[in-house]
Amino acid sequence: MLAGTSVTCFAASYAVALALEFTRPLFRSGVRGVAMIGFAAAGFVAHTIYLYYQAATTVGSPLSSKRDWYLVAAWVLAGIYLYLTSYRPRTAFGVFLLPLVLGLIAVGSLLADAQPFPRGPASYVWGMIHGISLLLATVAVLIGFAAGTTYLWQERRLKHKLPPPRGLRLPSLEWLQQTNSRAILFSLLMLGLGILAGGVLNRIRLDPAVGHVPWSDPFVVSTMGMFAWLLVAAAILVLYQPAREGRKVAYLTVVSFAFLVIALAVGLSGRTQHGGIRPEEPGIQSSQSSAPPGILAAAPGEHP
Repeated sequence: MLAGTSVTCFAASYAVALALEFTRPLFRSGVRGVAMIGFAAAGFVAHTIYLYYQAATTVGSPLSSKRDWYLVAAWVLAGIYLYLTSYRPRTAFGVFLLPLVLGLIAVGSLLADAQPFPRGPASYVWGMIHGISLLLATVAVLIGFAAGTTYLWQERRLKHKLPPPRGLRLPSLEWLQQTNSRAILFSLLMLGLGILAGGVLNRIRLDPAVGHVPWSDPFVVSTMGMFAWLLVAAAILVLYQPAREGRKVAYLTVVSFAFLVIALAVGLSGRTQHGGIRPEEPGIQSSQSSAPPGILAAAPGEHP
């Protein structure tokens, strides 16, 4: 049963739930709501089974490949969608969250390497802290982006006195504003912790053939740039009260998403040593040479 669960199973379930979300403006139906949550829950269960099977059968570090980390991020985001939709079933959270879930699954399945990274026992704890922190920072940025774009849409509709979409209820501006602010602060905290743990990992690497990842590495630079931006954004929120209201905080989360996209693109480009060795270096097998896809690919115990 576990072995028969594939990415297609849960991706298709999420896609059906998204399609049902888009039918909200067309008609009202209690059956649609039940079916929507049912498909999303079925996808989440299949997603969980798939990740469990991968963790149980992987030789080496469980859930530490590039592919796995994208799928774990999608799993966390799908869980948040299920919670929000169950708590406020009339609000169309899925219109903005489910496309991000499907996007993460697509990138992980089509572009990311499934080869797990090795891990030394001495770096286990710091590796887990590093990987989980970066994962949560990424999810927080994605939630902030979804809330920010929803806020801008809602604010524009109200400003131009446009009628609300029939059957499509969106979160209030107050709720979206609070979510934007909290997403920035939480992602800053998690990214800072991930960078700290990565620095420790870079100091205690056990394999002399691999060496240390330089701070000038493109992925490390892009991640530090993202941290610097989040630090500036958090300072603006704390010190400049008008930035906590209106469109300003939404723009901050949209820019944070742009930094995340840059980091992911750098990781997928293969021009980084973060998480492995470049293919041209002699003596290292190619299965461990490709770079991780980005901020999500923080395989425990291997990189800063």
